[in-house]
Amino acid sequence: MEKTKAQQQASGPAAAQKVATLAILIAVTALFTYVVRIPIAPTRGYINFGDVAIFFSAILFGPFTAFISGGLGTALADLISGYAQWAPFSFLAHGLQGLFIGLIFKVGRDGNASAAGLPSVARLLIAFVVATLTMGGIYFLVGGVMVGFPAAATEIPGNILQNLVGVLVGSPLALAVMKAYPPVRRSFW
Repeated sequence: MEKTKAQQQASGPAAAQKVATLAILIAVTALFTYVVRIPIAPTRGYINFGDVAIFFSAILFGPFTAFISGGLGTALADLISGYAQWAPFSFLAHGLQGLFIGLIFKVGRDGNASAAGLPSVARLLIAFVVATLTMGGIYFLVGGVMVGFPAAATEIPGNILQNLVGVLVGSPLALAVMKAYPPVRRSFW
């Protein structure tokens, strides 16, 4: 019996390439989250550049990849930097953040980037707002339970800034890669 196109893509070189790309994106997200950490004293949280990698992954590779790389990358950074208590919440906050951004920039069903999937100012603004509300909202609720809501509120400006840097740096990087190597968006998760 002959394999379907989907079965062929689920095994072999295409699957290995997807797994390798996902592993690299997890590592890059962890690195961007870990290397630059600006502590926020009241909550013991920190501002970082992980959102740059999350916006990049979501726009270029789609919602599933951004969910996994954003969630695992930031949780891994929390674990190795002494913030283990935040790791499950970082997985949830940044995983959902990547998922929603990826859905906003969803790749067309035929595997090619649809015109609607290309970043526009309106789409970037929507992604920024959704990402900020998702990530910031989860951290605010969790921080409120852990350290109190007044202390958790001190993270709001930092979360806005973190997402702003993510969209302003991650989006142009994704566009540059799309322009230099258009096939990168095809047939990804």
